[in-house]
Amino acid sequence: MGMCCSKHNEASRQLVYHQGYKMGMEMGIAEPRYAPDPNRPGGQLKRPGVDIIRTPTTPSEYRDRQVQNHQNQTLTMSRPRIVVAVYNYQSREASDVSFVKGDRMEVLDDSESDWWKVRHLATGEEGLIPWNFVAEDKSVESEDWYFGKVSRKEAEKLLMAEEEPRGTYLIRDSEHNPSGYSLSVKDWEQSRGYHVKHYKIKPAADGGYFIAANQIFATLPALVQAYTKNALGLCHVLSKPCPRPKPQIWDLAPQMRDDWEIDRSEIQLIHKLGQGHFGTVWYGKWRNSIEVAVKTLRQGAMSTQAFLQEAAIMKKFRHDRLVALYAVCSKAEPIYIVTEYMKNGSLLEFLRNGDGKDLELPDLIYIAYQVASGMAYLEMKQLIHRDLAARNVLIGENNTAKICDFGLARVIEDDEYCPKQGSRFPIKWTAPESIVYGRFSIKSDVWSYGILLMELFTYGQVPYPGMHGREVIEQIDQGYRMPKPASHHVPDPIYRLMLVCWEADPEKRPTFEFLNSYLEDFNIASEIPYRDVSD
Repeated sequence: MGMCCSKHNEASRQLVYHQGYKMGMEMGIAEPRYAPDPNRPGGQLKRPGVDIIRTPTTPSEYRDRQVQNHQNQTLTMSRPRIVVAVYNYQSREASDVSFVKGDRMEVLDDSESDWWKVRHLATGEEGLIPWNFVAEDKSVESEDWYFGKVSRKEAEKLLMAEEEPRGTYLIRDSEHNPSGYSLSVKDWEQSRGYHVKHYKIKPAADGGYFIAANQIFATLPALVQAYTKNALGLCHVLSKPCPRPKPQIWDLAPQMRDDWEIDRSEIQLIHKLGQGHFGTVWYGKWRNSIEVAVKTLRQGAMSTQAFLQEAAIMKKFRHDRLVALYAVCSKAEPIYIVTEYMKNGSLLEFLRNGDGKDLELPDLIYIAYQVASGMAYLEMKQLIHRDLAARNVLIGENNTAKICDFGLARVIEDDEYCPKQGSRFPIKWTAPESIVYGRFSIKSDVWSYGILLMELFTYGQVPYPGMHGREVIEQIDQGYRMPKPASHHVPDPIYRLMLVCWEADPEKRPTFEFLNSYLEDFNIASEIPYRDVSD
């Protein structure tokens, strides 16, 4: 990276801010013992502007009209409520029920946030199941091709998997028409190679759905069936539904919904994944069956009571771009933090030494978008990360990115992690008002996100190369900002985004809601948003 001085006034280059750029945060920290899965019916928080974008780790988000139908059904007790499995599930305790895709079950109690009590219609067995592994029987949600509230960018990522052939498709909720849908199809052209085309599925005035006005179908399944037999003006006949990734399970087992302090004898530490300032990260298994990551905290790194208070907050907040906290072992030291396992490790190591070295620009944009999505959720909940950096983002399969360690920096008891005197304090990632005055806010996280973008687009290069911490502080105070790197390709709009994240005045920095929206809509090349089919 070049060392030429890039003064702060370069940030005046214009960015087109989407609606919602300066929206306030009206949602406070939730009070229940744990927040419901944000993807569950009724658990979704509505905001003006851009919705929180969720990845396709859930089978569906039921439409409001369907939820109302189910409520009416419960009130009238006219018939049992039947759900069908859309994934396989293996029970983990005596209290839950195993099933395979296609099994039908009667819902006995759906009052719990994440686990429903059912009766298996084939075996008669009663027990708990993860709610997001099933869908209403004979509903659109039960169809293999229906992905619910999945963003355009997520749809493209799934369809562009190398093993998926031309004609692979999915249907998702329309981002603009609450009564409509979008059809996304993988296509191939000699001039462009593989890419994805999108079509609007509109509701007809007299009922039914259509892509072309002269082809109206009574139901969504009827429309899909017709286009699997004949392209009828589409880019390609619909050949196969896109595979749906399994949804997130937020607890190791149903009993850990409330009591997630577990005995450390249940955890097997198998091999070391990494070493940090405050402990060691291990690959392990819970009860020799479920893969987990275990962070063992160095003795004295933090007060057990303070940690448990912070862990309770971490457990409460749930979003597909946050690493799931499963359990803790805090009755003896070292404290264990048990989380979901992400096979490719930290984003930093992935970029420097893993397959991330070969990522192309669309992949980098996708990762940046995912991190912004997770941070937009924390922003909405008024939760500050305090240590956002590539080292605290984990990468799973298919470049899935999730934020980890949110909130932990607040309870670390270590003078070396103090902004005033500590050598371990991440000065190069920290906003100036946090370093000088100890003021941390979601806007200081935005500054850190700008640094993370530079790490991402330079494939893990250390920020401010050749400069030590005190020099960084002095230069930033004088208006210096990292210049656009000459050694790596960073699109001008992305560099301008970095600069606006590094505004000296925190209030002039964008919201994560805006960053999420901006990156979701960011197009690498000129592409028609939605295709028309001639009548």
